[in-house]
Amino acid sequence: MWAEVDNKLTRTFQFATFVEAWGFMSKVALLAERMNHHPEWTNVYSTVDIKLSTHDAGDIVTDKDRELALAIDQLLR
Repeated sequence: MWAEVDNKLTRTFQFATFVEAWGFMSKVALLAERMNHHPEWTNVYSTVDIKLSTHDAGDIVTDKDRELALAIDQLLR
């Protein structure tokens, strides 16, 4: 589940392998590019941490972040 922490939507995704994590990140990258809204994220082996905020709005959570979070969740279904 996404949580709002320090004016960012955050979520940690856990995968079985690095390759699965990287594949997920590739899908998110294409989605983010289409939406022109890019995440702050880190990857360590099979874990991907994503933080979403809208920089143009003063680094707060906006509808753009909620839309991207929902779209990311749909990638896992």
